[in-house]
Amino acid sequence: MAASDALFAGSIPDIYDRLLVPLIFEPYASDLAKRVAEAKPQLVLETAAGTGAVTRALASSLKDARIVATDLNQPMLDHARSRQSGDKRIEWRQADALELPFKDQTFDAVACQFGLMFFPDKVQGYREARRVLKPSGRFFFSVWDRISENEFADVVTQALATFFPQDPPRFLARTPHGYCDTNRIREEMSRAGFGTVSIDVVDARSKASSARDVAVAYCQGTPLRNEIEARDATALEDATKQAEKALAERFGGAAVDGRIQAIVMTAIR
Repeated sequence: MAASDALFAGSIPDIYDRLLVPLIFEPYASDLAKRVAEAKPQLVLETAAGTGAVTRALASSLKDARIVATDLNQPMLDHARSRQSGDKRIEWRQADALELPFKDQTFDAVACQFGLMFFPDKVQGYREARRVLKPSGRFFFSVWDRISENEFADVVTQALATFFPQDPPRFLARTPHGYCDTNRIREEMSRAGFGTVSIDVVDARSKASSARDVAVAYCQGTPLRNEIEARDATALEDATKQAEKALAERFGGAAVDGRIQAIVMTAIR
């Protein structure tokens, strides 16, 4: 993973929350929160909380539980806090998921939506989640399936490959969609001490009012922006237009609808 893959700063958090969250994250946030709620936890840790899509879903689903929402990126956490600043059940805390600042066996459940792909040491991330779970506590997390199963991300990646033919930006394929081998995930979770793991493939639809919104969401609201600007600091808008054109040709220029697919894991300590 490139260093820029985990850099969510500047205007990225706002665009991410405004466009990308409703585009691809909200359906899975609701699904993950429902899974957590079925375990009836009293204290939940969320890692890689981002701008709070899952935090909001958890707060809605868990009326009596307390939530500790953490993220490595303070700008993302600040944006999330601004959306739920009045909810006293939520504690916001900057934290590294590979070195959690919590005592052993503290939480009933740990939840992480689309964060594991960014962890430089996946096994250590699993170990830390297991360490802070109480006996029989549950770890719920999701990762994106391969990019070919996620149509918008695939089209954007191919479009930018034509825009930068000598050095195509590969952030989407490399990181968000680069950790989807379920055999590898099971093996790494086993190394971290998890024995019981269930895996579900979850399909959903990704919808937006225009191809432009999708192009801006991916090109300007994710670390893909860092890759584009590293190649040409003046090319962000032109690269976005290239992605918009490819999306419109594939899905139409007005309201667009594409397939997305994720893998959701539940592990018991």
